[in-house]
Amino acid sequence: MGEKNIEAANFEDTGYSYTLSLISGKYKPIILYCLMEYEPVRFNQMRRYLKNVADKTLSMNLKELEADGLIQRHEYPQIPPKVEYSLTQRGHSLVSVLDKLCDWGNENRIGNE
Repeated sequence: MGEKNIEAANFEDTGYSYTLSLISGKYKPIILYCLMEYEPVRFNQMRRYLKNVADKTLSMNLKELEADGLIQRHEYPQIPPKVEYSLTQRGHSLVSVLDKLCDWGNENRIGNE
C-alpha cells in the first residue's frame, strides 16, 4: 500500500467536507436531530427545544437546511398561520449518520465509564 501524498490532497474535494458543509454549525445538527426524533415540529416548538436561540438565527438555519434539501417546510393556509418542518427523503438519509454520532457520545461521555 503506497503512501498518500498530502501535498496533492484537497480537503474540499472530499465527501466529508461536503457533508460538514451541510450540517455544520451550532444549530443545524440539533435541528436535524430534533426532526429525526419528533417530526413534524413547529417553529416555536423548535425554539423551545433549542433553548437560547434567537428567532433570526433559527429561521436562517431552517432556510439553509431547506435550501440544501434536508428539510421541508409545510405551511397551512389558516389564521393564525401554522408552519411545520420535517425531514425530506434526503434528510432521512442522514439519520444513520446522526445515530452514529449519538451512539459515540453515549459510549464516550466522560463520567460514563
